[in-house]
Amino acid sequence: DLPVTWVVLIFMKWSINWNSRMLSATCMSPDSDGWGSADYDGQWQGCDGYKEDADYLCTPWGLTCDADGADTTADLCPLDFGGSGDGCQPPNLITTLISIALSPTSVDEPLYAGQTGVQQGLLAIAGLSVPVLLLAKPLMMKKDMENEYHEDEEGGDHHDEEHGFGEIVIHQAIETIEFVLGMVSNTASYLRLWALSLAHSELATVFWEKAMLTTLNMNFFAAFIGF
Repeated sequence: DLPVTWVVLIFMKWSINWNSRMLSATCMSPDSDGWGSADYDGQWQGCDGYKEDADYLCTPWGLTCDADGADTTADLCPLDFGGSGDGCQPPNLITTLISIALSPTSVDEPLYAGQTGVQQGLLAIAGLSVPVLLLAKPLMMKKDMENEYHEDEEGGDHHDEEHGFGEIVIHQAIETIEFVLGMVSNTASYLRLWALSLAHSELATVFWEKAMLTTLNMNFFAAFIGF
């Protein structure tokens, strides 16, 4: 269920110390003021490159950074969760939720190790529930109704008629269609939220650059109007 998954992802993101994770993928000099900060949960370690040359930068967990600054977050992150963030970059939850259905084989900004496998498992369960609802459930309902019918006959109770298997299948097919449409509708709702948040972000950027920053170079009255 997408709303439940959404709530779980929110609480998981809140429970993670992202300051420590992002700091673990940051290059800095052991002589800098930030070295040894309490924001990093692990143990600070100097790198071999810095021991040989004081101009080298290190990550808090002891990796020597590339002198040209070509290292990516995935190169510097010690978690090895995969994706571009490798676990050291906080994800956009709306994008994560949409990617469960649209891109189940990869997670660009994982929250935890093995997230790809978990998402594939959830998607497989959702997919398998369709034939179960369409075939297995009607068979079970048919069997239960036959047992009840025979028990009532033995007890002397009589019913007007026994429901046919075709009727049960048709009723269950309608419920299965409603289930699938509900899944698609929920996914589309989060797509609309993602598009809306993206549009608001772009609109805010344009408004800031065109209406506010531009007026700062003008006179006081224009700046006042812009703000």
